[in-house]
Amino acid sequence: MTQTAPHLPVPRPAGRPDAARRILRTLAGVACLPYISLKIAWVFGSEIGIPAGSVLLEHRTLLIVANSVSVVMDAVVAVLALLLTQPWGLRVRAWLLAFPLWAATGLLSPIMIGFPAQLAVSLVTGPPKPAAGGEPFLDDWVFGIVYGGFIVQGLALGTLFVLYVRERWAHVWRGTLGDLPARLCGTGTRVTAALASLLALVPAAVHVMWASGATRGLSPAQIARRTDDFYVLEWTRALFVAVAVAGVVLLVLRRARSLSVRTTLGLAWVGSGGVGCWGAYMMLVTFMPDTDPDKAFTGLAQLTYAGEMITGFLLAGCLADFLRRRSASA
Repeated sequence: MTQTAPHLPVPRPAGRPDAARRILRTLAGVACLPYISLKIAWVFGSEIGIPAGSVLLEHRTLLIVANSVSVVMDAVVAVLALLLTQPWGLRVRAWLLAFPLWAATGLLSPIMIGFPAQLAVSLVTGPPKPAAGGEPFLDDWVFGIVYGGFIVQGLALGTLFVLYVRERWAHVWRGTLGDLPARLCGTGTRVTAALASLLALVPAAVHVMWASGATRGLSPAQIARRTDDFYVLEWTRALFVAVAVAGVVLLVLRRARSLSVRTTLGLAWVGSGGVGCWGAYMMLVTFMPDTDPDKAFTGLAQLTYAGEMITGFLLAGCLADFLRRRSASA
């Protein structure tokens, strides 16, 4: 019996993007401006939004380097928004596009979930009380402006990415997990997914422990500065670990066969990015110099962030193998 090959999506013809894409592209670019403007101001010596006594003022050279890198990273969001809305963007090699979009998803999605959750909790419990243990890191208004901009960036860029994928690779996410070819992923990928799942138990357990009020592995300064926002963040981090593992394992092992490939793929993409990228970011933070031993990160904290980073990147590797094989089989 012969099978008819499915009709693959045909890329848009060359021309201007439609109005919706142009609006989303503009929103993504404009949403970058508050963050980039603040970072540039800090690089050139301004202390706007930085309270006196903040740790940010203790290491001027590090502040300049870190903020310069941050400006470049956020500018990439505007570049990606342009790429996703231009005809030539459809010709960019998949591997060259996938990593920056995965990283952008991983860095923005925890903020998109965690910050609104923190605001919702504050509506119930009241504004967070000032934490003990020293001066605040930044003025409160900075978080609202910057995180609000990040949320708009994530929504705009995420929508553009979905529209782009629908045009270029819609065949990859069609159907349910039960429709996937048997043993789509090789033995190496399945073993890697299993190992990453076991490794994920460490950071997941630590984040749940901290979210539940335990202090083991926290520095004295971290213990003193815990607020409702801290607990929300820890539950969010644990949630991302669970979503990353569940999404990738379901894809690789074809469990829950009635689930759609699109939904499972989305969970694996967002979850692995959030775990891997934020784990890597926090690992960098732990290496920042600090003369106060009470503020130094503990070995358990470093182990937790390293575990997140490794877990996220291992799961992303499994996801990449799935996408490669799925694209070829479709």
